Order: sequence, then structure tokens, then C-alpha cells
Amino acid sequence: MGKKIVAVNAGPRKGWNTDTLLTEAVKGAESAGAEVEKFDLFRLEKYTGCISCFGCKKENRKGHCVCRDGLTPVLDAIREADGLIIGSPNYLSEMTASFRALYERLIFQSLTYNMEKPCCNERPIPVLLIMTSNAPDAAYAGLLQNYKNTLSRFVGPTEIFVSGDTLQLKDYSKTDWPWTMFDPEAKHHRHETVFPQECSRVYEMGKTFIL
Repeated sequence: MGKKIVAVNAGPRKGWNTDTLLTEAVKGAESAGAEVEKFDLFRLEKYTGCISCFGCKKENRKGHCVCRDGLTPVLDAIREADGLIIGSPNYLSEMTASFRALYERLIFQSLTYNMEKPCCNERPIPVLLIMTSNAPDAAYAGLLQNYKNTLSRFVGPTEIFVSGDTLQLKDYSKTDWPWTMFDPEAKHHRHETVFPQECSRVYEMGKTFIL
């Protein structure tokens, strides 16, 4: 039986940069025989980030978020999965609010506040974190290293893939005011030449990261 992978899209735009890269990683995992369940955070029922109820610190619910809402099926699926792929665009120098909500709930449920055993997750799984950004690839190295460290500690060994300098619009001339910060021609050129290579690379990462 193939391994089970959960793929989570924490971006709002179907078929755009983040969703495209996530889809390629999923295809890679499926080509290796994995069964993939995908969630789009922007299309779930209402949910919140961690509400600090500390229910996950009680012995009978240890390591399980007790808040029941739209994220519950995602957290339940991750708990049973053999690998996790998450994709998020960068908004205002951070991941999306939807990503943060899942991240808080995913991490906090395994945090024990115990020095001898700080994490109660007994079943670590590999994680592939994909981030897309309008800024250059190296702009958020510190941010991504922090996410890598925390995910590796509380979920499982984490790899990072970044696609920077992304194309935001098909036609920049149709905005209400000139976006003079960007060179639309350069953006389109990169999208046509570099982005397909990134798709190939993330496909291979999806294919091999749970082997």
C-alpha cells in the first residue's frame, strides 16, 4: 500500500504560483506511488488559529487539538499521514494568515512545556514547505530557517523550497495605477523560463521526500 501524503494549499489563488508548485509536488509524490489528500485552506469551513485553551495539554487529549472547526479534518489527516506538503505565498514578509492558523494549531498541540520531553509527537513525518514570493528567493532566509527549525522539531524533518520574484498578474497594465516597482517584461520572462524549472525541481522533491 502506498504512503499517504497530505498536501495543504495556504494560498487563495487557484492555479497560480503556489497552487501550481504544490500541484507539481503532489504529482511527484503520486508518481512514486503515494496517495495524496489535498486541502485548500481558503475553501474550508470557518476556523481560527490557536485559542490557547490548553485542552491539548490534558492527558486524555495529549497531542490533539480539541478545538473543532474547519481545520479539524486537516489536523486529523496530518496525524495519520506519512508526509506533509504545505505551500504558502508570502504576504507582507510572512506566510498567509491561513498558514499561520494551521501552523499554530499543528505545533502547539505537540508542545509540552516539559524540559525533559518538549515534544509529545511520537510519529514524526517529513515535511516539504513551499513558499512563493514577489521578492527575490533569498529575501526571507531567516524567516524560513525559523519555520524549518520548528517544523523539524515538532512535526518532522523539513525541507524548504522557495520560488521568488514571482509573476503576480497576467497583465500588469490593467491595474488602476502603474506598478512602477516591477518590470512586467522581466517578470513574464522569469515566469516563462525559470518557473517551469522550479516546477520540475519541486516535482522531484515530491517524488523523493518520503522515500
